[in-house]
Amino acid sequence: GQLGHLVTLALAQEPNRPRLALNTHCTPFLIPDGKLGVWCPEPRELRLLCFDPDQLATFPIEEIVGWFKQSNDKVYAATEPLDELAVSTRLAAGTHPLEVPECFRKVDELLAIASRPALTKDDPACSIFGLYLQAGLVEVLPQPWFTANSHDVGRQWITHLARDPVTHHILGAGTRMGAFELNAAGDAVQEWLTAE
Repeated sequence: GQLGHLVTLALAQEPNRPRLALNTHCTPFLIPDGKLGVWCPEPRELRLLCFDPDQLATFPIEEIVGWFKQSNDKVYAATEPLDELAVSTRLAAGTHPLEVPECFRKVDELLAIASRPALTKDDPACSIFGLYLQAGLVEVLPQPWFTANSHDVGRQWITHLARDPVTHHILGAGTRMGAFELNAAGDAVQEWLTAE
């Protein structure tokens, strides 16, 4: 369901009894053993949460009305997550080791996006994080094509990422910016697939 900008998870037969609520910039993903993951960018980190959908308790919809306005949290559940993982968004470009909780280890690759501090209008305003959770690695790919000089950062941003199974290039789409395919290195637009 949807309430304002919230996305809620509920059983089909209980649409008004949500079990999970996600605010803006949260992306759910499936974990192969029937678990539900959620990643969301925080000010200095990517936060990953792992839930067991069968264990999520319901809560009255009234409980979350206005709650996200008063809280910095982007996820609301009456049940604690099984585990969490925080990945610093301040990591330098390149591949880094990552301590991965067991809950996330069945995920091969997860592509996430987060803003990065840009000292000038020509510095990359965001990075793609290739989270290789089975392997315990994170690859940080700054996006030098996405700068304050080339885009209206804050009004335009990348919202979706996926790996093309044939070329292995990263495909993406964004708000007010269209869809694109990155080059093999994952740091430049090879082709715009759709216009804004």
